[in-house]
Amino acid sequence: MKSKGVLTLHDLFLIKGGGERLVHSLCQGLSSDLVAGSISDASFDLSDLSGEVIDLNGLSGVPGVKTWSLARAFKRFHPQKAYEHAIYSGVASPLALRHIQAQKHLFYCHTPPRFVYDKFEHYSGQLSWPAKQALKWLNAWFKPQYEQAVRQMDVVLTNSEYVKKRIKNCLDLDAEVVYPPCDTSKFQWKGQGDYYVSLARLDGLKRVSAIVNAFKQMPDKKLIIASGGEQSAALKKAAAGFDNIQFTGWLNDEQLLDLLGGCIASLYVPEDEDFGMTPVESMAAGKPVICSDHGGPLESVVNGETGIYVGGDLVNEVIEAVHLLSPQRAQGMRLACEARAAEFDTRLFIQKISQFLN
Repeated sequence: MKSKGVLTLHDLFLIKGGGERLVHSLCQGLSSDLVAGSISDASFDLSDLSGEVIDLNGLSGVPGVKTWSLARAFKRFHPQKAYEHAIYSGVASPLALRHIQAQKHLFYCHTPPRFVYDKFEHYSGQLSWPAKQALKWLNAWFKPQYEQAVRQMDVVLTNSEYVKKRIKNCLDLDAEVVYPPCDTSKFQWKGQGDYYVSLARLDGLKRVSAIVNAFKQMPDKKLIIASGGEQSAALKKAAAGFDNIQFTGWLNDEQLLDLLGGCIASLYVPEDEDFGMTPVESMAAGKPVICSDHGGPLESVVNGETGIYVGGDLVNEVIEAVHLLSPQRAQGMRLACEARAAEFDTRLFIQKISQFLN
């Protein structure tokens, strides 16, 4: 078979997450064909891609076996043509490598699977005894196949220096950092309203509860939480009676751009974040970020110039940072924020990826 073009493989297109956005930008910029383990209308519109889009429908209907079913779907995938380059993104997609003919195989590792490596005890501790045994079985089946596939890659890329160290610790592999892309042209300063925003998904590791608790102690400061997630009901209950805290649920792109473009600043304080696109998007709109003092956000937000780091006594430090980041000071950071975000523009991302394909 004559090799042609680029094939990109990604685990799932079920939500509008950072990994999905990265792969969508990748396929657009490289005119790549796309293979996804499963695709949902709730994720990005893939109809604007010029390449072929293949949905493996690899998600099992049985709860708790997502990784296993996805891995089996990618292992069974046989493309109908050879490619110059194959790019793998996600946890399960590398297992497709054995049937893919390509001159170069490139793996964009968002993170080694946490449930296999450094977070195994964390996830296992939340499970019943039968589920613990199932996780052990999954790891014993999946880990050697994953490591074999990853070690056959010609290039391993990742999204931050923070994850690069994790890859070295977990896999003993050296990765190159190519920061995720942001379409900075979409984000614009739209004035300055009277509110702060949180766009992080509502789950435990994003620590939105700390932001809510902080604003409960600042009734004169307005917070808009524009997202959803498993903690949605609990956080709404915790904020009940506090009129300064508003939940909008997930917004469409236009609503999100308006909300972000008109805020004073954004808050993004996750624990152990790989990179985090929300701070970059906030800065692209000229808005500074109150962010975690560890992990990926340290590689985008410049403390004191485009935002303020918080940690330790998180609730009290968020309160202090909100008071420090007054409307006047936030507006004074606008140009620095926009300049910093430009360093993560999609155009630069495609250029850097292309360098590894030559």
